[in-house]
Amino acid sequence: MAFLWSLVVIDPLIVLSTILCGCVSIVLTLFDKSGNTAILVGRFWARSLLLFVGVRVRVEGLEKIRADGKYVFCSNHLSYMDTPVVLSHIPVQFRFLAKRGLFQIPFMGTHLKQAGHIPVPLEDARAAVKTLTLAAETIQKRSVSLLIFPEGGRSEDGVLQAFKEGAAYVAIKAHVPVVPMALVGTREILPMGGATFRAGPVTLRIGDPISTEGLTPRDRQALTQRVREQIVNLQEASLEATPSGLSG
Repeated sequence: MAFLWSLVVIDPLIVLSTILCGCVSIVLTLFDKSGNTAILVGRFWARSLLLFVGVRVRVEGLEKIRADGKYVFCSNHLSYMDTPVVLSHIPVQFRFLAKRGLFQIPFMGTHLKQAGHIPVPLEDARAAVKTLTLAAETIQKRSVSLLIFPEGGRSEDGVLQAFKEGAAYVAIKAHVPVVPMALVGTREILPMGGATFRAGPVTLRIGDPISTEGLTPRDRQALTQRVREQIVNLQEASLEATPSGLSG
């Protein structure tokens, strides 16, 4: 029954929302080249997805960040629902690094480009390094934050994987703090490889910003390890805070 409901009701609604929001984004960016309006449309799209699926989000630690601040947000990655959860509940102007393939999806790809999100050529290591430098410059020049999933992809089993050092490199180059975040519950909503959406609770837990003041790119490994440790602690704290062992 869950599969049928997802296929007949939720999937068409998501497709419709993606098309409508993509069209609106295309029109509005004719008048606003900053990408900020496109982000507002993206937030509406993200909230529509959560509404259609029946996701209830609890945010903890929002007071630790400023709406006008510049950060590199780092989070674990469990599901395609991670980005909608973060996008709809972090009131900061931020962009994110995304696989280049996402920019080729009709409507979504156009929106991603116009909003100023940054495609990552995963198959080209040299180009990827240039992308990280571009990301750091984007933070400074456009006064925005950046969202990065340091694992480089979704976790199949929900266990936090090793982190790549790109997020730390960008934060150090841009001279902005790293904000560790933990998502708990999105894997139950839509696991990697899954095709059925399931309603349920999700917790987004925000950690203390980690300063990069005085750091150089040589410190990126130590910073990466520190960020990963903080995310592990945030995950454990979220689980311990729920008596049933489920997020919500």
